[in-house]
Amino acid sequence: MKKSSILFLQGVIILIGIVSFVLMLWEPHLEGRNVNATLFEIYFNDPFLAYAYAASIAFFVALYQAFKLLGYADKNKIFSQSAVKSLRNIKYCALILVAFVIGAEGYLFLVVRKVEEDIAGGVMMGLVMVFVSVVVATAAAVFEKLLQSAVDMKSENELTI
Repeated sequence: MKKSSILFLQGVIILIGIVSFVLMLWEPHLEGRNVNATLFEIYFNDPFLAYAYAASIAFFVALYQAFKLLGYADKNKIFSQSAVKSLRNIKYCALILVAFVIGAEGYLFLVVRKVEEDIAGGVMMGLVMVFVSVVVATAAAVFEKLLQSAVDMKSENELTI
């Protein structure tokens, strides 16, 4: 890959991380129930918000691993165990996100929901997040297997030389 392409993709990953972080901090201020709330009340009296922040750790770890993976490609070390480990970590982070989103959906269905509420929008957002996370986990697993077999072939060829 060209160095400019790798730098562009790394920049996109950094931009995604910054925008996600800013939106996570800014969005709670926009909720209707937080109009007259203090910062302490917004961030420390909402267990669901704490749950969402805990789930976001996996997202940011996956972004960091993708950034590292592009760094390996930049240094021509993409066929290494470190790159395979980065893909494995991305897969695990995506699966952790799936578990967190399913847990949040279950919490909304069983604990918070009132009979007269329509929660279709929240459920759909959760389903989209689960779908995207499963696609990322599947792609990372496939690339991990392919890269692991390429690393194994590379090590076999180095032993025979």
